[in-house]
Amino acid sequence: MACPVSPPLSLLKGRRATTHWLTMEQLGQLGAEPVTERVVFDGKYVTAAGVSSGIDMGLALAGRLAGDETAQLIQLRIEYDPQPPYDAGSPAKAPAHIVGRLRA
Repeated sequence: MACPVSPPLSLLKGRRATTHWLTMEQLGQLGAEPVTERVVFDGKYVTAAGVSSGIDMGLALAGRLAGDETAQLIQLRIEYDPQPPYDAGSPAKAPAHIVGRLRA
């Protein structure tokens, strides 16, 4: 017998938040205010929009917690110097047919 499932308690309710563009609509369903920024700080919460923005988020947190120099040391240590071969990393920049294929 299945247990009834209640809606999840959302830690993001009423907060600005971001996520991967394909799941942005779900943030609103959780009561968050969806924004299309790569990294969003709202109070004690921080969210990121995808894989590389997760690295950006980690560096931003390191900067806030340990200072800019420490964050820069970390960035250099991991050799995070993004230079993507294509400029298609967001639906606003990618060709429409590529965005359509992912949405399908």
